[in-house]
Amino acid sequence: MKRNMGTGDQLIRFGIAVIILVLYFTQIINGALAIILLVVSGILIFTSFVSFCPLYLPFGINTKKKIEH
Repeated sequence: MKRNMGTGDQLIRFGIAVIILVLYFTQIINGALAIILLVVSGILIFTSFVSFCPLYLPFGINTKKKIEH
């Protein structure tokens, strides 16, 4: 599993996940929408920690900066 996410991408995903969690725990969102968004939040947190997004593969997207030697 080759990393394909840059730091900016990771921070944006983590930030969105935190916002979803805050909305859930303050009960602004509830019901089926809350469950769906919690699953999305978990996926965003996981992908930001492993620096890999499987949806980027088919499109050839790579937001990680290349290090030149």
